[in-house]
Amino acid sequence: MGILTSLFRPKPQERRAVIEINNSFTAFSGTAYASATFRAAVDAIARHAGKLTAHSDDKGLETLLQSTPNEYMTLYDLLCKTAAAYFTSNNAFILLQREQRGIRNVYPLTPSSVEFTPGTDGQLYITCLFHDGKQATFPYGDIVHLRRHFYAGDLLGDSNAPLFPLLDTAQTLNQGIAASVKNGVNIRGVLKFTSLVNPEQVRREKEQFVADYFNPTNSGGVAATDQRFDFIPTNTTPYTIPQEQIEAVNRQIYDYLGISPKIVSGSYSEDEFSAFYESVIEPFALQLSQEFTRKAGAEITFTAERLEFSSAATKIRLLHEAAPLGLMTLNEARKLLALPPVPDGDKRLQSLNYVSADKANQYQLESEVSENDTANTGV
Repeated sequence: MGILTSLFRPKPQERRAVIEINNSFTAFSGTAYASATFRAAVDAIARHAGKLTAHSDDKGLETLLQSTPNEYMTLYDLLCKTAAAYFTSNNAFILLQREQRGIRNVYPLTPSSVEFTPGTDGQLYITCLFHDGKQATFPYGDIVHLRRHFYAGDLLGDSNAPLFPLLDTAQTLNQGIAASVKNGVNIRGVLKFTSLVNPEQVRREKEQFVADYFNPTNSGGVAATDQRFDFIPTNTTPYTIPQEQIEAVNRQIYDYLGISPKIVSGSYSEDEFSAFYESVIEPFALQLSQEFTRKAGAEITFTAERLEFSSAATKIRLLHEAAPLGLMTLNEARKLLALPPVPDGDKRLQSLNYVSADKANQYQLESEVSENDTANTGV
């Protein structure tokens, strides 16, 4: 937040009481994103969301977004960070830094809490408290705000409270696996002394035995004794957590985020990715486009070149069917095949087997006139 604090010093606004609505928001403590399963799922979504491309009639704004939204990150960084916040906290905030000529920079914000208050000028303001303890106030009209699970609150998406029991279960399973592995390599047993020994001597002998043999350096797992005592091992079978149980919990976390394990592992098929795009990435892109358009004052759309993720067979079939119709330029076809553009590649080529409807009608009329003339001349 130090960078943002130095860049933005909004004028203090005289504020009235806090708006009487459910408008307080505290991000999850971090336990969710600290979960390896949850983070892997969110990261998979964020990586694909980062591939979105910005388009706008305002070419200056489009260039800003596509090249350097701000001096510290690329559009991919901006989208990845925004998507991660969106799915982790169910709220994502992007600051539009304006100047007289328009928007100068675009910054993603990750506050720990926010508060909405009205200003004396009639505008709504948002005060962000950041993790380093600093806070800043911005006009809500300069904040691109994305919400997930938008139901109970008036301005903010609901919390991930239904997810917490799943994360606790996943953490318990991970701890159980670690404990099972640790118990499996430990020596367990009872020291039976062969003669009468006072309690203090028993304690010292036990501590010495543990120090000698119950430590990581005893890699052989072997203990030695003399005639003073016998070591009687206790056979304990470590409990092994069924893999099906672990997968079931992970699957519930994935289901909560709307993705499949194959998306997380990157082993998805073309149809599986298409379903993931339509159910997760496309709604995110739509909300991002609408909110950017509403706050930036210019139409902005975020789209993905979905065909780039298609199989080679699908790409070749598309080129075979679309190119003869003149639907693609040479460079568009080359881009689909991951080839660089060529200088004269913006031409549209079309097969002579296809003509426009107007020309087809004209050709048919000319043919009918020619046939009538032939009949009249008797030739």
